[in-house]
Amino acid sequence: MEVRHNVHPEDGKHYTTEQLRKNFLIQNLFQPNRCHMVYSHVDRMITGGVVPVQEQALQAGTGMGVDYFLQRREIGLINVGQAGYVDVDGNRYFLERTDGLYIGLGSKQVTFGSVNPEQPAKYYFNSAPAHASYPTVKIEKSRITGNPLGQIAHSNDRTIYKYIHSQGVQSCQLVMGMTVLSNGNMWNSMPCHTHDRRMEVYFYFDLPPDDLIFHFMGEPAETRHLILRNEEAVISPSWSIHSGVGTHRYSFIWGMAGENQVFDDMDGVSMQQLR
Repeated sequence: MEVRHNVHPEDGKHYTTEQLRKNFLIQNLFQPNRCHMVYSHVDRMITGGVVPVQEQALQAGTGMGVDYFLQRREIGLINVGQAGYVDVDGNRYFLERTDGLYIGLGSKQVTFGSVNPEQPAKYYFNSAPAHASYPTVKIEKSRITGNPLGQIAHSNDRTIYKYIHSQGVQSCQLVMGMTVLSNGNMWNSMPCHTHDRRMEVYFYFDLPPDDLIFHFMGEPAETRHLILRNEEAVISPSWSIHSGVGTHRYSFIWGMAGENQVFDDMDGVSMQQLR
């Protein structure tokens, strides 16, 4: 398990491109038969990916100080590969592409599998500390009512699908969902915002191999950017904006942890504030 430490905004202003990438960029999430995890000290969020060509068990990483992964945590995952299944304490949940699963505090045995090992599932997940237990729930993408936002004139026509949130699948503090851009649209989360009470992780996917994302971060008057490619993620601390533009349409999964679960609890940033 990789470990990333907190970054003070005053320090972030002086980072080189390589320092920004080292602290905030998450790469190589999907490796066959390996569960790759990154532990961030920003609200202690764990971000991970697993490609189970053979069944893979979710195990507590070095330094977590627990007997099993979900002893003090909850987890949300979305399958961005082919059909698969997740076994949770003896119960099996089949997940098609973009289906999700919430697993609550106290679940002891979690195993990832693929229906066809030659066309494996790809599970992307976020895990946050938890102090209360909520039921494990399968989340079918086809049953989620999307929320349309943006407009083609601003190249940000998109649909938001909320998977884990206060009015839907219940959790202790984790909030998670997916945004899908319409064809011909490139911008996400612009006009941008911060939310001082929550951190966020963005995971970009459905991007062709030769295309890329310019992900913007930093304080509104001290913006920086990172180049991301398909199936890469970026950690966004509470003081940072999180917005991006691609050379092709794409989708992204967002996961949040912090003081509350109110989706609209954000501090808007006007275009005039950005520098």
